[in-house]
Amino acid sequence: MFVLFEEDGAFRAGTVLADNDSSLQVENTHGKRVKVKRASVLLEFREPSPADLLAQAAAAAEELDTDFLWEVSGEDEFAFSDFAADYYGHPPGAAEAAAMLFSLHAAPMWFHRKGKGRYRKAPEDILRAAKAGMEKKRRQAEAVERMRGELMAGRLPAEFDGLVAQLLYRPDRNRIETRALEAACVDTGLSAARLLLKCGALPSSHDFHYRRFLFEQFPQGADFPPFEPPMLPADLPCAEVAAFSIDDAATTEIDDAFSVTPKPGGGWKIGIHIAAPALGFARGSTLDAIARSRLSTVYMPGNKITMLPEEAVAAFTLATGNARPAVSLYLDVRADLTIVGHESRIERVPVAANLRHHDIAPVFNEATIAEGGPDFPWKKELSLLWNLAVVLEAGRGKPSAHAGQVDYNFTVDWEQNTSDGPGLIAIGHRLRGSPMDKLVAELMIFANATWGRLLDKAGVPGLYRVQGGGKVRMSTVAAPHEGLGVDCYAWSSSPLRRYVDLVNQWQIVAVLGGGAPAFEPKSTELMSAMRDFELTYAEYNEFQRRMERYWCIRWLRQNNVQTAEAVVLRDNLVRLAEIPLIFKVPSLPPQLPGTTVKLAIAGSDLIDVEVDARYLATLAEPDPEAREEMEY
Repeated sequence: MFVLFEEDGAFRAGTVLADNDSSLQVENTHGKRVKVKRASVLLEFREPSPADLLAQAAAAAEELDTDFLWEVSGEDEFAFSDFAADYYGHPPGAAEAAAMLFSLHAAPMWFHRKGKGRYRKAPEDILRAAKAGMEKKRRQAEAVERMRGELMAGRLPAEFDGLVAQLLYRPDRNRIETRALEAACVDTGLSAARLLLKCGALPSSHDFHYRRFLFEQFPQGADFPPFEPPMLPADLPCAEVAAFSIDDAATTEIDDAFSVTPKPGGGWKIGIHIAAPALGFARGSTLDAIARSRLSTVYMPGNKITMLPEEAVAAFTLATGNARPAVSLYLDVRADLTIVGHESRIERVPVAANLRHHDIAPVFNEATIAEGGPDFPWKKELSLLWNLAVVLEAGRGKPSAHAGQVDYNFTVDWEQNTSDGPGLIAIGHRLRGSPMDKLVAELMIFANATWGRLLDKAGVPGLYRVQGGGKVRMSTVAAPHEGLGVDCYAWSSSPLRRYVDLVNQWQIVAVLGGGAPAFEPKSTELMSAMRDFELTYAEYNEFQRRMERYWCIRWLRQNNVQTAEAVVLRDNLVRLAEIPLIFKVPSLPPQLPGTTVKLAIAGSDLIDVEVDARYLATLAEPDPEAREEMEY
């Protein structure tokens, strides 16, 4: 005797070797002996053989029309053998009964299983919905295959229009476009970014990184929403000074300027003037909401995303030829550079000049100061401020900048094109701690510390930078900044570029003008702004570092650099000598930190932003007397 039974969700047939009432000993079609529970037996038969039964039933099941079976079946539950008898019009043979079983079991959308060998036809509405779903899946599968083919041929499917950013940075695997892209990536061996770049969905590798940042930080885009224009105060007194700023050539948000006015009896009145957008719009305004959402200007080589709209920046930036609203700190300085007093004012400040680093550096540097140097406009004022900065730095007992460290300037000429896309990169450098650096840094530190103490003394909350035990954090309570050597330090000197500074300026203006502060003590909104700023500012800085790394690699490729000198930082981590690019060299043998080595640049990747380099030779051992710390 033979039996048809179900095992592990599949139908099998075999020869009965022993009948133990509740179970059978069966030899299946592969010659293997198995124990089969009688409850699992669906059909007992004597012919044909088990193997022939399975073959004949499978072939006959292919001939059965599932839709017709559904049409002729009744509404009640039925056994497959009874349905086979009704269908064939006679008691079914073993192969016929098995064929009906196979056909019903293979059509769960048409027939719902109700037990061993028993089924019930699906309700019409459920079947109709299931068929529609199956048709939808069929069309989707065809669409996925078509889009996959287009991507592999280097063409961007029309369905990808408007979805490229989501497909790259936050793919949704429920979308057929994502499935098509993933399938094409597997077939081509390319990442999604490289494949879409090949298909023209991205103009260049630069756009891949920039658009990812916008997708994550500016999901609504970097354009500004409509806003009410700032209202410039009309009744502010105009200072009797000629102020000048010191910035690099790309700076448009000129927050700070200085003035030097000789006093009749000797000494000077030195002004530190900070642009005052806090006087043009209040907390709760549309411009405040914009600044609160962005929290800072975003910097990157060749571009920036400002915290405030261009119209608002233009209204307050301390540009030449304008008398702009400002919060000023005046220092009463004796001839011996002793500061005997200071005073803060809210006023309009006439700006006489915007000095730029590239113009001033050649005539105002350590060498020209030591040797007297040539005459140039603003030499006397800069020299005086430099001497005052030296005194202020000595008074704090902390350097404002680590001398000997290098600052790098990235300049991108977007009018030029290279094989890697638009943009010709130039990377310049200058030593940190130059007279200009120290001059600006010391006066800003003095202003931020002075206004921090002003807020603290008045009992008005502000946002402070605090350092203790080497850790820097932000706080709403005044506390020492050990790294700067001041008893408190409230960022207040860049209100056009940082929301923290704008908040502090609102508070400072309230104290100086006798009005109500924008944020009261223990304000939850102030705490929230502080937390959001810390997180966002860190993300912006990380993006700037990544884009600088990207443009360093573009510089290598642009200049076809094949060998380069590098300084070992630690282990196999090195920094190139000419540009600020740090990466690992797996082939580097053990070296002391500070060792200069020669590397072969074997390759680079602008999507992963990585460099492949190989060690060639050791050029110089580190100077044992060098005092500079390796920073990375």
